[in-house]
Amino acid sequence: MPTRRSIASLCVALALAGCANQLPQRSELEARAERTLVDHNLRIEVGEPVLQLPQRRIRIQDQKTFEVTDFEVTRRYDRYTPYQAWRELYEIPLGAVAVVAGVGANILNVLLLGSLPESVTRGWIDYGFAGLNPFMNVESNGRSQQNLASLEEQRRAARLEYSSLPWAERPVAVRAASQHHELLTDRNGILHLNLLDEDLGKADRLHLSVEDPQDHVRADEVLLVSRDLQQTLHEAHELIFGDLESDDVGQWVQRVERLEQLGLEEEASELELSLIELTRDDPELQRELLDRLQQAR
Repeated sequence: MPTRRSIASLCVALALAGCANQLPQRSELEARAERTLVDHNLRIEVGEPVLQLPQRRIRIQDQKTFEVTDFEVTRRYDRYTPYQAWRELYEIPLGAVAVVAGVGANILNVLLLGSLPESVTRGWIDYGFAGLNPFMNVESNGRSQQNLASLEEQRRAARLEYSSLPWAERPVAVRAASQHHELLTDRNGILHLNLLDEDLGKADRLHLSVEDPQDHVRADEVLLVSRDLQQTLHEAHELIFGDLESDDVGQWVQRVERLEQLGLEEEASELELSLIELTRDDPELQRELLDRLQQAR
């Protein structure tokens, strides 16, 4: 007896599992692209290889080449209305009404020479028989479910794409003789190199390097510092960073004038502003300084 019960239960389960009302298959079409990195390099645009002035704007670019492949993906889904037994409480009586209405509609359609739509003549009968079947629910798009039936992927085209982005706000290693410095670019990938700020003018050459830590792509460039610039930087360093408070106004003015003579107008202007700020608490001294600077011009 237990064996017969097991067989009966299995038959009922199989019957119920097969009661899903199949709906028309649905397809989805999707276009996608795959990008594969094929080349990566960094470029340091140093300009003239020999520095004649203490300041230089150096642009650094991050350049990449991608292979872009277009694909067309088609997914097909099997759709069905899952069986729920309690729905038969209202589907069976509605199905009976629908069958009667469908038969009547077909008779009327003959009289009207086939002018009624198929959704009335055939749809009502299909709905009615599905409702009368105690092992099947009628079709319902609202509670339908779906399973992936097939997946097709077709390659359409392949092309190369190039990108060149600034090495923005990222480090640049600068080596001058035994000194090592790490400077940062600005948001546009520009390195504002100033040999006076970093005291790099003592070396006759500067070695610049950048490296991407993700794939270790690296770029290196060398800038030579001219002998005249080295001498100028040595003197300018003393003029700018020497003790100002121990000098008088005349010596301050001489410092500014000498920087201008060396062709360092920007540094001379910055020193002038620093002196004006230094004498802010002494209006008489500041007035004397401004008068002497005016006379010097």
